[in-house]
Amino acid sequence: MNCVLIVDDEASIARLLARVVESYGYPTTIALDAEEATLRLAERDDIVLVLADVGLPGRSGIDFVASLVTDFPDVAFVMVSGLDDPSVARRALEVGAYGYVLKPFRPAEIQIVLMNAFARRRLEIENRRHRASLETLIEARTQELRKTLELLSRSNRSLMRAQEEIIQRLSIASEVRDEETGAHILRMSAYSALLASEAGLPSIEVELIRVASPLHDVGKIGIPDRILRKPGRHTPAEFEIMKQHTVIGHRTLCGTGFDLLDIAANIALCHHERWDGSGYPHGTLGDAIPLAGRIVAIADVFDALTTRRIYKPAFSIEHSLDLMREGRGTHFDPELLDGFLRRIDDILEIRARFPDEQLPPSADLSAVPIT
Repeated sequence: MNCVLIVDDEASIARLLARVVESYGYPTTIALDAEEATLRLAERDDIVLVLADVGLPGRSGIDFVASLVTDFPDVAFVMVSGLDDPSVARRALEVGAYGYVLKPFRPAEIQIVLMNAFARRRLEIENRRHRASLETLIEARTQELRKTLELLSRSNRSLMRAQEEIIQRLSIASEVRDEETGAHILRMSAYSALLASEAGLPSIEVELIRVASPLHDVGKIGIPDRILRKPGRHTPAEFEIMKQHTVIGHRTLCGTGFDLLDIAANIALCHHERWDGSGYPHGTLGDAIPLAGRIVAIADVFDALTTRRIYKPAFSIEHSLDLMREGRGTHFDPELLDGFLRRIDDILEIRARFPDEQLPPSADLSAVPIT
């Protein structure tokens, strides 16, 4: 049965906590210092929650928790303290504690903390398993992708179409996680191709950007659902995790030696960089941002503004364009944005052609025009 480890150098307090916890149906074991507690955790695999005093002899309870959260990811840690200090409580939560209880405590407080900690522990274990499954899936699909491309490199027959099919499937995998529609892929592909053409790129580069652009958010496969699908604003810590989708996408796609996937890798990495250097993940500035990334940034923002997302309604075309004009020279490459605005009629025609509610689940990217 799941056991609770109580760590407190005052034996009377430890026994009192044990009685309270046991009254709610959980067996307990007691340790009087961090060293003894560490040994108990190493020896027993039935300990699922630790109630640790902040003021342990030899080392602080916070340092004790910080040293163990990585080695025991399936164990929930809750701090107990007689010191009502917000900075200590904040530090405890930062190192991985699930909760913070002040002495003298009431039994009901312990019950609530236990229930919350067990619920969070269960959710985090499920989330880790889900992420592990996704990572395995990503690795398997990446290996399949590389093997397929190695085979295709020996033959010129239908190489571009085969690569495009692979990109469609990877894009669909990221859509399933992010709850975006297939129409988003077609709009992004068409917007990006139109902007690349307006920028004067050769037709082969326009085609590469057209096919590669749908993979801009493939790295979201590696972002936890609780963050990716959160309906409200992200906390700073959650946003830092969300930013990692650019790096995950780049790592997934880079190093194949194929022009198409090299462009897709750069797009995945750079489509959230900003012209003034305030973007992420690296704060790249101006022309140092790959051109394909600058193009997709404009296409992605316009589609995000004008369509409903889990965290926002669709904005009007007029309001969306006003917001984008405000980003000229800060968020967006000014010349590319000017080209986008010159072709706004064509952009709106693409938007009308691929509405979310009318697109079939799997659409053919080759149908997207590259005018």
